[in-house]
Amino acid sequence: MKKTLGQPYLKIGEVARLIGVSPSVIRTWEGLGLTRPQRTASKYRLYSEDDVKLLKRARFLRRVRGMNAPAIVQMLKKDGLVRPRPQRAAGTIGPHLRRLRTEAPHCRVELHPLGPDFDAERVLAEDRLDVIIGNWPEPPERLHLSLLLEDELVCLVRRGHPLAAAPLTDERYLAAAHVVPLRYSSQQRGVVETHLATLRAQRDARVSVPYFAFAPHVVAETDLVFTTARHFAEPYTRTLPVVMLEAPPGFPSMRFYQLWHERAHHASAHRWLRGVIAEVGRALAPRRTKAASG
Repeated sequence: MKKTLGQPYLKIGEVARLIGVSPSVIRTWEGLGLTRPQRTASKYRLYSEDDVKLLKRARFLRRVRGMNAPAIVQMLKKDGLVRPRPQRAAGTIGPHLRRLRTEAPHCRVELHPLGPDFDAERVLAEDRLDVIIGNWPEPPERLHLSLLLEDELVCLVRRGHPLAAAPLTDERYLAAAHVVPLRYSSQQRGVVETHLATLRAQRDARVSVPYFAFAPHVVAETDLVFTTARHFAEPYTRTLPVVMLEAPPGFPSMRFYQLWHERAHHASAHRWLRGVIAEVGRALAPRRTKAASG
């Protein structure tokens, strides 16, 4: 136990023993926004008395009510006990934003999420956005395109998941329950849905999440499967009790690209911005750590 400004703080192992759950469960809850422990200079988590009370409430909901982690956090948010927190950007975005601030100190950066009513061509043509980053299998033909990276699909599951016992096939994949991102375009299907349509099949989407970053935390405590690009999945295998599996044979790769309108194609400032974004893509290019095949 450590005292900071007269208040007692506990490390994660102490909290885990006190409330009767594993440290990995506490980290999963933290990843979903349940707690925000302080950090020491050495990055150790320090939990306050209020944090412990909230975690005890979460343990009660888990054991007595049988609720999973996302449901627990959602209920406590509705009760006003947890403040929603913004999504964290990918770790590589920070250094490039610093470069933007250095080379273009008056530049303003706005990151907008895509949605089902989002019209990519229109917002670019009307100068409401400069660049769109997407991964649709069929991007709009009238826009300029530059490939950022291409990555293979993997399936993220919890450790000990039955699917990890043997290589994935189409039949085993389709028999599983899945967590999927909410559809972000009314005119485009995602990579997985497009591929499954060629097989005249659909996956069993049991849970839909508004942000990709939610899905690994859902997977960690359920039997759900999350299909995503390797470079996105791999970091979670080091921080959550999850593993990557090779997607069934024949699954396509996922292409990420930037799109822009003809109006800005030759502008020097815009070309510079696209170059910075291309560097982000190169930084995200995955290291080839092999996914499990069974």
